[in-house]
Amino acid sequence: MTQPPPLGALVDPTPRPLPARVPHRGQAVTLEPLAVRHAAELWDAAQADAGGEGWAYMGYGPFADAAAMQRHVAAFATQHDPMAWAIRPHSSGAVAGWLTLMEMQPANAAIELGHIWFSPRLQRTRAATEAMFLLMRHAMDDLGYRRLVWKCNALNAPSRRAAARLGFVHEGELRAHLVVKGRRRDTSFYSILADEWPARRDRIAAWLDDSNWDHQARPRRSLSEAPIEGPDS
Repeated sequence: MTQPPPLGALVDPTPRPLPARVPHRGQAVTLEPLAVRHAAELWDAAQADAGGEGWAYMGYGPFADAAAMQRHVAAFATQHDPMAWAIRPHSSGAVAGWLTLMEMQPANAAIELGHIWFSPRLQRTRAATEAMFLLMRHAMDDLGYRRLVWKCNALNAPSRRAAARLGFVHEGELRAHLVVKGRRRDTSFYSILADEWPARRDRIAAWLDDSNWDHQARPRRSLSEAPIEGPDS
């Protein structure tokens, strides 16, 4: 008797909802739907990156002046995919970056966290991690996506470290995937799947919890050192 060909597991084929352009508030940061009114604060935040290193792997930037930043923000804010949020840390009250949900595939229950730009003021802070976590949790818990994607230039070591720190699983690379600013880009792909998400969620939430932070606003335990517990550990 001929054996049937191997097939993937059955899944819930219900299309997932698209994200809405609404704010998300955490303990250390608020995400506001990106709007042209944020442009001046974003331009000010970008001045902390005098050499423009933060734009090295982005498809845009650095911007020549405030007017150029405003034009970019005005266009970026009207898009639905990617859908962008401005990041406002509570400690400073000033917008210091943006990030998006993108490559939305409701029928496949897949969505990506991307277009992440943090000014030096925001980098390596509790607010930066929470900003990413708020959208990760929104995609996986609120909207019910099954696959959360992270991808980056294969040469972007900080982004690769961030993906690992958040619990994304490295899937491999697409060679000569894109041309960005006239240069070849090999792209590294990462993902978190629905059955992996609860362990990642709980680990990040524990790191962000007030109990993990001392009186000098320093974490008592590194997120990179926190174990990932669950069926995939």
